[in-house]
Amino acid sequence: MSEEFVLLEPEDQPGDEWEELDVSDTEADRIARRQDREFSEFRERVKDTEQFKLQESVFDDATLAAVYKLVQDGYVDAFGGPVSTGKEASVFEALGGEAGERPEPGSAAAADEHAREVAVKVYRINSSNFRQMRDYLEGDPRFEGIANDKKAVVLAWTRKEFANLKRARKAGVRVPEPIAVQRNVLVMELVGHAEERARRLSEVDVENPETAYEVVREYMRRLYRAGLIHGDLSEYNMIIHDGELVVIDMGQAVTVHHPNAGEFLDRDCENVATFFTRQGIDVDPDDLRAYVTEPEPDPSGEPDRSVDPEPGPANASDRERDT
Repeated sequence: MSEEFVLLEPEDQPGDEWEELDVSDTEADRIARRQDREFSEFRERVKDTEQFKLQESVFDDATLAAVYKLVQDGYVDAFGGPVSTGKEASVFEALGGEAGERPEPGSAAAADEHAREVAVKVYRINSSNFRQMRDYLEGDPRFEGIANDKKAVVLAWTRKEFANLKRARKAGVRVPEPIAVQRNVLVMELVGHAEERARRLSEVDVENPETAYEVVREYMRRLYRAGLIHGDLSEYNMIIHDGELVVIDMGQAVTVHHPNAGEFLDRDCENVATFFTRQGIDVDPDDLRAYVTEPEPDPSGEPDRSVDPEPGPANASDRERDT
């Protein structure tokens, strides 16, 4: 195949070295320089704190930029110490406004220090378990076509946890309220206080295990009817505070049409049944699974089949839908 290459016709006066160029500052230039200067000052200020020196591996420049954006938007005013530290993520206490708005000076919200406490969860891009995260992301239609590199996976994982928390709360499941997300940083409700950390279910003596079990299985059912399976539910991912049972760590939660949804649900049921059996309750994981997957009654009297009772590839209709 032959191609024709056409030369452009020169303009009458193309210009020369004496041509005047407008190199004056624009408002955009001034704003950009100010933002760069403010971010540099913010980075130096944070890096000079004792908490940063202890958690330096968490705050690379990209993470600091994400935190800075959250500060600029009013979601975070000040950082406190770590609430929990793990290999993949650290959670810090912080002060911040509600829904991105700082309380008015002198208002009740501004006066109440606890009313402004939030949790800031920072995922480490370099040390996160890339392969395990991909196992939970692959097959989730919300994240089809995700790039095959660690940074993209961690950023998707952070947004996934934010989305899962929002969906769980809409379904009536007590989870930390999601507030904002920026790259690998998630801002959410701080359950408890740093000086009075909410205890995991594994750390407390359950006074009324029957009631606790009824709450857990109902939350599992509500999640399922909202199209989600926790995927790592156990006594280590539920906390107790002020008489409330709160489900945490929703990052790995998958949709009911995920290829491994059935396996994840079975594991959740086994974990929950094992824990409450140790508390003296006779819990059968198969009975729990049947309760969780029971179709929601339809007002017309017909069973609601919008969520299949058997998620995962074991169900032929799911296989057809996922292919």
